[in-house]
Amino acid sequence: MKIWVQHGSEHSANLVMIGHFENVADAMKAKEIIDTLTQQVREEELDGTRTIGHRSERYGDAMLDLLGKLDIGSIGPSELEQFSYEVDIKAEGNDLVLTTEELDISAFLKVMFLNGARVEVYSAHDYPDSEHGRGRR
Repeated sequence: MKIWVQHGSEHSANLVMIGHFENVADAMKAKEIIDTLTQQVREEELDGTRTIGHRSERYGDAMLDLLGKLDIGSIGPSELEQFSYEVDIKAEGNDLVLTTEELDISAFLKVMFLNGARVEVYSAHDYPDSEHGRGRR
């Protein structure tokens, strides 16, 4: 008899990403971009042009137009699913603090980086006494 054991990373990261911006305006611009992309992904899921849990290799027309208007050219079609994840993002002065249980965060990292952030990423499991540590959300 074989016993199969699997350890997945899903919903276990307790990840914290902090984008440190030079000013509040840059932080708010990045948050607005994230909020706008999140809304577009939700709309595509509702109208059936995007399937939850399916990583598309193509942009929809509306998303392609939106990415052009936002001047975001580095987020790939398969990364857009990340905007449907359970993510908490809040502005704290010049900082944007993102917390999630997911590990796929490249799209959020790109938005922050492209808007001038110095980005700090860590697992709150490993740093429970940090300001955004486990249980402190």
